[in-house]
Amino acid sequence: MTADAPVSLLIVDDHPVVRDGLRGMFESAPGFAVLGEASDGAEALERAAALDPDVILMDLRMPGTGGVAAIAELTRRGARAKVLVLTTYDTDSDTLPAIEAGATGYLLKDAPRDELFTAVRAAAQGRTVLSPAVASRLVSAVRTPRSPGNEPLSAREREVLVLVARGTSNREIARELFISEATVKTHLTHLYAKLGVNDRAAAVATAYERGILG
Repeated sequence: MTADAPVSLLIVDDHPVVRDGLRGMFESAPGFAVLGEASDGAEALERAAALDPDVILMDLRMPGTGGVAAIAELTRRGARAKVLVLTTYDTDSDTLPAIEAGATGYLLKDAPRDELFTAVRAAAQGRTVLSPAVASRLVSAVRTPRSPGNEPLSAREREVLVLVARGTSNREIARELFISEATVKTHLTHLYAKLGVNDRAAAVATAYERGILG
């Protein structure tokens, strides 16, 4: 991206109305070029490889491959694009994994239009952009690190844990919950960290001890 070139974008969201709204917003503003759209993380990976955008506007919670898994894979691939998360969720279980996976910025969908434009330009330049609520959460997390077991499991993590307790494989969990195996592994990584364990057996045992299961 040169100084005079528009910032190129890939919009990733599972809601067509949201994608249409964002496309219309950016196409009506000078300095931006929307190269394409994707409805989930897997499609985002394909489109990012084909289009090579400057910035990817990434939703987090999507059917199939979610945003965090997609961000982690983009980071692993060394993708040039900067990822700016744009979501309605600002909980610790959403915010921290997205930043740790490699997101350049994190904004909420209620951000004003001009703030979003500024954030995209900043992300394209490699600068970190965080909504005030998210920035506050990250500062708190740094000042008071969570010890294992203190953070509650998300609803999806509980679903995965229940299936793990039944002896269900990652592939079967993915099929049952309509998500990718990569997303299952991401959920397992998060719940292992929250429970302070390193494997499936320990996770199940700890969950029973703490009354999380049955």
